[in-house]
Amino acid sequence: MTTVALFGAGGKMGCRITDNLKDSDYDVRYVEVSPPGIQNLQRRGLTVTSPEAALLVADAVILAVPDNLIERISADVVPSMRTGAMLVVLDAAAPFGGKLPKREDVTYVVTHPCHPSVFNVETDPDAQRDYFGGIKAKQSIVCALMQGPEADYARGEALCRTMFAPVERAHRVTVEQMIILEPVLSETTAATCITVIREAMEESIRRGVPRAAARDFILGHLNIEMAIVFEEIGSPFSDGAKKAIEKAKGQIFRADWKKVFDEENVRESVALITQPPPRQAAPALRP
Repeated sequence: MTTVALFGAGGKMGCRITDNLKDSDYDVRYVEVSPPGIQNLQRRGLTVTSPEAALLVADAVILAVPDNLIERISADVVPSMRTGAMLVVLDAAAPFGGKLPKREDVTYVVTHPCHPSVFNVETDPDAQRDYFGGIKAKQSIVCALMQGPEADYARGEALCRTMFAPVERAHRVTVEQMIILEPVLSETTAATCITVIREAMEESIRRGVPRAAARDFILGHLNIEMAIVFEEIGSPFSDGAKKAIEKAKGQIFRADWKKVFDEENVRESVALITQPPPRQAAPALRP
């Protein structure tokens, strides 16, 4: 049985992973230092293990902590890990930004959930409303073996599948490819566009459209428009829609918007994401 130390086990992301690991075949040590986090674990009937005791036995260590604390916490954790153990990080920002300690005898696996697709077909109402994933809705994940023996990839993917279950597909990518997926594709680009769509809805309401009508209209159109653009259906946009899209692109987007994918911009985003909080505001690793 693989022993896993889950750091930040009682936090927002930690609880999601805790709920999937606690009834799995993994032997889990739950590491948590914040009082609210400890209470979250206690409500689940789980006890807390000290960082030192967890690291003594851990075959794998999961850091379910914010991106801007990865550098500080991993500097405490990695030197105490067993030779051949695996560190699992839940986002590519800190690894890509060089925030992990150098230790060649420890495997580094980086992973992230894709979250349930908008095109998922879920018959269970609870699964249909599992927008984040990891509870009932199926989703895919991405995984990268940043360092370590090739055989460790399968071991890491198996753990990641359990953490984010139910998982439909696991895509193997590099850390560099994962950083393109997030933040560049999913946050810098997609989240920005979706935010603008919401702002456009609010502007239509300001101009007199009833709120309920505006919301129903845009959410329905998003559904069909995404199905067209992502080729879920064979129907094309109407000729009128094509003309509107072509004209509006120059009004809404800069011609050079794809610069967000350039390495300089990517590294600026990563630096912002991983910038540590003031020292006094960061939780200590040990209670």
